Amino acid sequence: MVPSPIRRSIMLHKHIRPLTSTTPAARFLHYSARSASPVERLCTKTPAIGITNRIETTVNPRAKLSSVPKPASFSTASPKLQQPPQSQAPAPDDEMSEPTGLIANKGIELLTLGTPNGYKASILLEELKEAYGLEYTWQAINIMKNTQKQPWYTAICPNGRIPAIVDHERGGFAVFEGIAILGYLARVYDREHRFSFPVDSDDYSVCEQWIGWQHGGLGPMQGQANHFLKFAAEKIPYATQRYVGESERLYGILDARLRERDYVAGPGRGRYSIADISLLGWANIATFSGLDLAQFPSVRAWLDRCMQRPAVQRGFAVPNVSALSNAKLAETLEADPEAKKKSDASWAFLKESKEKYGYKYASP
Repeated sequence: MVPSPIRRSIMLHKHIRPLTSTTPAARFLHYSARSASPVERLCTKTPAIGITNRIETTVNPRAKLSSVPKPASFSTASPKLQQPPQSQAPAPDDEMSEPTGLIANKGIELLTLGTPNGYKASILLEELKEAYGLEYTWQAINIMKNTQKQPWYTAICPNGRIPAIVDHERGGFAVFEGIAILGYLARVYDREHRFSFPVDSDDYSVCEQWIGWQHGGLGPMQGQANHFLKFAAEKIPYATQRYVGESERLYGILDARLRERDYVAGPGRGRYSIADISLLGWANIATFSGLDLAQFPSVRAWLDRCMQRPAVQRGFAVPNVSALSNAKLAETLEADPEAKKKSDASWAFLKESKEKYGYKYASP
């Protein structure tokens, strides 16, 4: 049997051992980092990855899987679907339909996955929908089939990653990278600056600085922490304590920023903005990354505050609620003894790694 492109990539990647199991779980954990980040790979456990043409039905999560492709798109203009579908059991790879191009002809079209970066776009789009009535359609991108590497997708996002958007109201203008998507949507559609600040204000610069800090610091460092703590084929103590430790340092900076504030940017105690939105997806998987939010009480209070917003809740459901979120992970560990055992082993390894190299928390 000729190996699939994914299997060939796995076998060639110097950090990933050849795949010996063909179960869905094994494929999620071993999928090549050259095609997707570790968090993105695990987040492909979505109920409905692929494309449909305005499918107006939802799938019963208790129903048996069939050969019918699962619905994987949603439009705010749909008369029957007023809320995004909720998370369901993952479908096997061969039952996941694959997007082949854009499906909308108006509004914003979002191409995404349930990852910290993907949620940036969906949360802001939900906020803009609620505030201004902005219509948008989303498609879930099946990175297990390398959909993000297909020519139609790289024409939109040359980097072959999610998220990306296409603005059909402005001639099909495409924007990729989370930081650019936040800036573009705020500049073009947040006319009253409900989630952003006037470009000639100091608050605009402060907001821009913290978004840049997330994009260049917290996101990449926490992503590496995820990889070495949870996904690396070889357990490397130095790399594990290095990236988890750097993530802790960065969370310490955020905690200090929020100590006397409600939100990251804005006058006084701050005002909810795209600076907060850029960080929410990462803070929402802090536990998975080996971080204890009890160590950062101001961050935890800020996250709880933001999570009370209906648009944030809806944005975190596009295309599905992540199994890696702090809340979902806590539920899993309480209900699944085997998952709890693996989690305890992971925390023990992290502790040993820190002790081996004399790690001491310090921030900044």
